[in-house]
Amino acid sequence: MPEPEEPYTVEDLLRRHAPQVLGALVRRYGHFDLAEDAVQEALLAAARQWPGAGVPDNPRGWLIKVAARRLTDLLRAEESRRRREESAARLAPRDAFTAPPPGEGRAPSEDDTLTLLFLCCHPELTPPARIALTLRAVGGLTTAEIARAHLVPEATMAQRISRAKQRIRGVPFRRPDPADHDARLAAVLQVLYLIFNEGYTATSGTALRRADLAHEAVRLTRAVHALLPRDGAVTGLLALMLLTDARAPARTGPDGELVPLDEQDRTLWTRAAIDEGTALVEEALSRGPAGAYQLQAAVAALHDEAAAPEDTDWPQILALYDVLVARFPEPMAELGRAVAVAMVDGPAAGLREVGLLEDRLKGHHRLDAVRAHLLERAGDREGALTAYRAAAGATLSEPEARYLRGRAARLEG
Repeated sequence: MPEPEEPYTVEDLLRRHAPQVLGALVRRYGHFDLAEDAVQEALLAAARQWPGAGVPDNPRGWLIKVAARRLTDLLRAEESRRRREESAARLAPRDAFTAPPPGEGRAPSEDDTLTLLFLCCHPELTPPARIALTLRAVGGLTTAEIARAHLVPEATMAQRISRAKQRIRGVPFRRPDPADHDARLAAVLQVLYLIFNEGYTATSGTALRRADLAHEAVRLTRAVHALLPRDGAVTGLLALMLLTDARAPARTGPDGELVPLDEQDRTLWTRAAIDEGTALVEEALSRGPAGAYQLQAAVAALHDEAAAPEDTDWPQILALYDVLVARFPEPMAELGRAVAVAMVDGPAAGLREVGLLEDRLKGHHRLDAVRAHLLERAGDREGALTAYRAAAGATLSEPEARYLRGRAARLEG
């Protein structure tokens, strides 16, 4: 294989192979926590060597060999400390570090990505721990990268990941039982959705978007979709991500300021992602009752298909939200429905819907932001000013706060 032309090619290659290498080690040796550390060291070694020396002919085999050697060292040190020489004696010889081929007591190597996701999203872990462990073990991100993405110290993230690995220590490396499969898959998809949302609209910090997280969520969801191509929820989630992320190039101005949907330059939207996402959501909706991801993807498709804001099919969007909140009642979905109600029946009707969410979303900046927008449309300048200021004070995202303060300043002026 020729030497990669750009460093990012090596990084992409390492991330693609990371779950397969980790899966090969955990499947053969167990010890998820030590195996994950060994794989990270192998990835770092490759990142240092490959840009200069060239990518090996068999990059996955190279990574498995290096990681397995490191894992052997770690296991020997661990067993020496615990005086368990009999366990160390059972380690495979150093020249036998190859993953078992498909058919020899294991699933094909491609299955390891989903198996790892199930393990990283184990019910014993909290949602933040699932996200961190998924990004580390399956995404191939370093602890420092994950910490930067979540705006926490590296030591804090290292502790979170370490506790997560200890929590699932001893959990068998296999797919969940059929009776638990759907619930466990739902947890995996939720984690990927949360990662994408944090990447698309960061909840805090100076940047509106964290593209690395959004792209990683799309990449991992593509991997799950390749393994479960007929699963409607997986297909719907991938469609939702693509259709949403297609608008990313138009969401910020020259200085990083937030540009709302109805003011975006739609020629900047990524047409290839829209076409792919639309095809996926049509496919997902054709497979029976629509789930939450399929319905949200259908809403996103209607937004993306509108050449101009006034072309948006708001009645159809409202109809989709009606189904969504009836089947999956959730406050943020109901807030989206309130916006659709306002676009179809006027701001007063939308404000009535917003009022119904006061108890469940009180103090949330998105509730105040929607209220402010609808009050402004209704001509209630003072009420809109108060709501814009409340929303700006509640958000931890600096671009969102600047946008909301700017709306308030415009009303004042």
